[in-house]
Amino acid sequence: MFYRRRFYIVRKEFVDILNAHFNNTNLPNQLKYGARLIGRWMKENADNTAEIFAIWEKDSYEEYLDVESKVRSDKAHVKRVQDWYQKNGGKENVYENYILEIRNEELESTVN
Repeated sequence: MFYRRRFYIVRKEFVDILNAHFNNTNLPNQLKYGARLIGRWMKENADNTAEIFAIWEKDSYEEYLDVESKVRSDKAHVKRVQDWYQKNGGKENVYENYILEIRNEELESTVN
């Protein structure tokens, strides 16, 4: 199995906007191409930010690459994402002012 953690540090005022985008745009498209969401969680920080992260499961790294390729090739999905950025002041604005950090990490099991 291959597990991936997608991690964000987001300003608190943008949390609801990002969560709605995930639930309405990203999650349905990932599921459409076979991704399996283990869960998505949030933790508020003391510095007016929140940590949001999701854990995804795939059968293999190759399957992960295949799903990501299909998601990025879905023209309707790409248009929805571009429209979302535009609605929120453009991609540069979102990353300069609201999404302060993103990580996409492979997770390794410690269970034998």
